[in-house]
Amino acid sequence: MAGRRALKAVLIDLSGTLHIEDSAVPGAQDALKSLRQASVAVKFVTNTTKESKRNLLERLQRLNFDLQVKEEEIFTSLSAARSLLEQKQLRPLLLVEDGALEDFTGINTSEPNAVVIGLAPDHFNYQTLNKAFRMILDGAPLIAIHKARYYKREDGLALGPGPFVTGLEYATDCKATVVGKPEKTFFTQALSDLGCSPAEAVMIGDDARDDVGGAQDAGMLGILVRTGKYRPGDEDKTSPAPHLTCDSFPDAVEHVLQNLL
Repeated sequence: MAGRRALKAVLIDLSGTLHIEDSAVPGAQDALKSLRQASVAVKFVTNTTKESKRNLLERLQRLNFDLQVKEEEIFTSLSAARSLLEQKQLRPLLLVEDGALEDFTGINTSEPNAVVIGLAPDHFNYQTLNKAFRMILDGAPLIAIHKARYYKREDGLALGPGPFVTGLEYATDCKATVVGKPEKTFFTQALSDLGCSPAEAVMIGDDARDDVGGAQDAGMLGILVRTGKYRPGDEDKTSPAPHLTCDSFPDAVEHVLQNLL
């Protein structure tokens, strides 16, 4: 901990860390309560593009995280994508699930001049991807909400948006602008209203590259959990290695409370 300041904030991934679809990670609710009682800010950061922030909050409430999570404490890659669209005044072709569209309410999507791609299994068909391909060839920027390779569902691992983004990059010989984890700006935006620097924060997540690697590249500590999408050996896929690898979110919280505060 030499050279680091006292911990002021904990960023927590959602899917794979607190829950897997509609099942909470065992002990996660009590662990979050314990963290809430400490003198540290908490924020929930997620790359999900399948559902809106409101739907995320409703899911967490159904899993008995109610009264522990407020909507303003959730920072999503959808939020970051919307900010970029507003900043650049772009009209997007939105390749996201229908449940996420409400987070783009008010954004002009007529005569689109940009391609925004997230996880959209119901829309990843040839016709839609070919439309995106042609738009990019004609000069439309490609914006990837994130490029995760895969994620964990109750029935097993499933493809994330990364392979589809990479396919469009390959076909059009262009490079996507990525706004979600592991981008440094995603983490600094998440911390911006907490009044702390990356050196005063830790990230807990199940994705070695996007959660832990991204956080540590931004100057934070990263704790990897062996739930969700974790696979043996993931801790060796980032440099530097995770600050710690724990079996689950409750174990990560116990380490934070005992060693980092």
